[in-house]
Amino acid sequence: MKTKAIILSLFLTLAISAKSQLQKVAISHTVWNGVTTSSDGRVFVNFPRIEGDKGMRIGEVLKNGKIIPYPNEDWNNWESGADVNEKFVRTNSLRIGPDGLLWIVDTGTPSMGQNPLSENALKLVSINTKTNTVQQIIPLSGIAKPSTFIDDLRISGNTIYLTDAGEPALIILDKTTGKGRRVLENHPSTTDNLPIKAEGKIMKDEKGNEVRIHADQLELSPDGKWLYFQPASGPLWRVETQYLNDENLSEKDLASKVELFYKTPSTGGTAIDAGGNIYVSDVNTSEIIKISPEGKESLVIKDKRLLWADALWIDDDGYLWIPTGQLNRLAAFQNGKSKVKFPVVIYKLKINAKPQRN
Repeated sequence: MKTKAIILSLFLTLAISAKSQLQKVAISHTVWNGVTTSSDGRVFVNFPRIEGDKGMRIGEVLKNGKIIPYPNEDWNNWESGADVNEKFVRTNSLRIGPDGLLWIVDTGTPSMGQNPLSENALKLVSINTKTNTVQQIIPLSGIAKPSTFIDDLRISGNTIYLTDAGEPALIILDKTTGKGRRVLENHPSTTDNLPIKAEGKIMKDEKGNEVRIHADQLELSPDGKWLYFQPASGPLWRVETQYLNDENLSEKDLASKVELFYKTPSTGGTAIDAGGNIYVSDVNTSEIIKISPEGKESLVIKDKRLLWADALWIDDDGYLWIPTGQLNRLAAFQNGKSKVKFPVVIYKLKINAKPQRN
């Protein structure tokens, strides 16, 4: 009993220490859900079109705190009815890839829960941040289904892994050709079958239905062997990439290779470090936990300010970046009346971990 008390005291001490080191690095009066940083210290953020809001979708946070449209205003000024070519319709995630490019997922949907507008609306966009020019646009209509909602991506060599949160599946995409295929469709590992809990309440839409966000977060192990993935409510699964990449493997055989890795809580976002530790934001308890490659959990921080900590990011200086967007307080989940308290904040926390750039 005494040993347990000592361990609990240690955890609380670490949590308090972490809380005191939580640094506010950016604020916004528009809801965001992601942040990424380049090797030269530039900061980019993502503003999803949550409730049909207009304006900036991808922004760069300047050193004075001002946020400007990125790569320019033209890419960020799409409005309903306008051409979707070379425009961001509804961006949902962004990250600096292992190739050094800024990769962006555009769901092509006017607002959350709607279907993609056209074959050119749903796409991946990569930007060279050295020249601030678009490098590549990969249309995704060829692998989409009616309610597809491409959520996030990870890159390994020439392969891009995507999650479909609307039509449960993983997508394996060739970066060069743009050709992709869907796997593990409607498999338990990609399907959200559990209630999503945030701030102690089960999330429901305006019709009173429990919210379901299917295949959502994903991470690649540092050696590229494992792909970890999960629906927003958890749990976390994994499968070896050699099986995902084998086009000749049947769906049944692939499904047999999927393993339950960890029973994660309702999750806003994840990150993985160079040691293979996965960081998970618990949106119900405002915590961030760390899960070791062996499946051991430890508390990183618990702080009431971490209201729906979304897509996490580890920078080159060993900081964990934590965007808080209060997603569960949006009107869509609060009987039509938003309870978001602005400004929303991005924090960072020193964790002394090296980043894994997938």
